[in-house]
Amino acid sequence: MPTERPLTPRPITLRSISAEEHAAYLATLASASFLQTPGWARVKPEWRSESIGWFAADGTQCGAALVLHRRLPKLNRTLAYLPEGPAIDWYDDDLAAWLAPLVAHLRKQGAFAVRIGPPVIVNRWTAAQVKEGIADDDVRLLRQIPPTERCAGGARVLAQLTELGWRHQGVEGGFAAGQPEFVFQVPLVDAEGTPRTEDEVLKGMNQLWRRNIKKAAKEGVEVTLGSRGDLAAFHELYRHTAERDHFTPRPASYFETMYDALTDEDPGRFRLWLAHHDGDLVAATIAIQVGEHAWYSYGASSTEKREVRGSNAVQWAMIRDALERGASVYDLRGITETLDAGDSHVGLIQFKVGTGGEAVQYAGEWDLPISRALYKAFDLYMKRRG
Repeated sequence: MPTERPLTPRPITLRSISAEEHAAYLATLASASFLQTPGWARVKPEWRSESIGWFAADGTQCGAALVLHRRLPKLNRTLAYLPEGPAIDWYDDDLAAWLAPLVAHLRKQGAFAVRIGPPVIVNRWTAAQVKEGIADDDVRLLRQIPPTERCAGGARVLAQLTELGWRHQGVEGGFAAGQPEFVFQVPLVDAEGTPRTEDEVLKGMNQLWRRNIKKAAKEGVEVTLGSRGDLAAFHELYRHTAERDHFTPRPASYFETMYDALTDEDPGRFRLWLAHHDGDLVAATIAIQVGEHAWYSYGASSTEKREVRGSNAVQWAMIRDALERGASVYDLRGITETLDAGDSHVGLIQFKVGTGGEAVQYAGEWDLPISRALYKAFDLYMKRRG
């Protein structure tokens, strides 16, 4: 049975709010996705943005969201996108009371469809289960393994969204175009909410990870916090990584904008980590933290000197920093659902599994068509492009 809690006084209304109101509301929460902070709008200038707030009948603010509007070519109609949001009470048994005002507002704004990403966990798997699944030739996808935890609240959210006409934007195997449905996380608190110690987190890692962290220290790898001026060195290594691993890199300006936008809201929100060995940059990462949730956002590593294990050293530094700053979870972000040992994505999964955390399935992204004709044309265009 769901835990009893006070119901938000009805009716719930919605209106545009300022970036300052938005940031102030998020500061009252334990956490929210960094993609839902008002500063993230500056990182996505190709989208028109607005902040909106939900208000209870007594005038108290009870929700917020960053909406990114992407205009259709030659038409004054937009896809309204709320990445990993909105920040509302997703465990309310009447989600229509929250989502109906959202859709009505965005319809007036000219949206032909709305895309949301409920920050709601559906299933969890242990690192051991994922490892066993990769070793099992009969297991191809993570969902073929019974999860250690099926989250009842998440299941209710999925059922309500389906009943309300929202469409799940699922993808099998690889990465979707939007935000990841499957991620890998290291819990930094125990089941009772008590913070774990560094030793407890380290002992939860596999033997290879612990050995590599020790090896990096023995080899003299030094991990330090970088400044905005170090983004150029990060980007040079990031471009090298992109060429080696065959992905399209973002421009240096993207990371400069991200740094400025997120640190303007909170000086500690964006952190650049650098791992050097004998003066050579061997690994670099970007970490983001909002409240109690810390993310590993971007990473880069050199092909040379891989034996000094700079990537393990910098990850361990980020985890220790997240612990020190009161985070309850360290999020290594997306993994694919595939557990096929021959798939090119499995190496990334195995690296993350070594941290001893857990695979987590979120609700994923959901669309609600407002203009079915425009949505159908947009969906066809996206499928052809993909």
